[in-house]
Amino acid sequence: MDKKLGGLLVVFFLLFMVFASVVLFNNQLSSITRAKEDVTPSAKASLLFAYPLLLKADGTTKSTISVFVRSDKGTVVKSQKIVFTTSLGQLNTSEAMTDAKGQATTTLTSTTPGISVIGAIIGDSLKIAQPLSITFQ
Repeated sequence: MDKKLGGLLVVFFLLFMVFASVVLFNNQLSSITRAKEDVTPSAKASLLFAYPLLLKADGTTKSTISVFVRSDKGTVVKSQKIVFTTSLGQLNTSEAMTDAKGQATTTLTSTTPGISVIGAIIGDSLKIAQPLSITFQ
């Protein structure tokens, strides 16, 4: 019986020490034990969306364009400068910064009917691989 009690006490104190070290030193241990997060933007993994894709060419109807910047591993990349490009129409803003979710947004209007090809550049030179088209009628 004494050996069982001694063994239980050893296990209890070991678990208590692990618990205490996690509670007290969590931030310090996490910087040592966690792998460095990948924060390099990827042109292939980043996404470019717009809605709606078909709208009136009246100068007031807007399409919202969003970029989601991701790394090759799919993690969010924040605080990146995005430059929006268009072949037709007027962008609300041509530059934006990604937020904590890796998202940057602008709007597009046009008074000229036609197809507008939208692109986005991350930073100074990383062009998002897949452009999109918005049709103005």
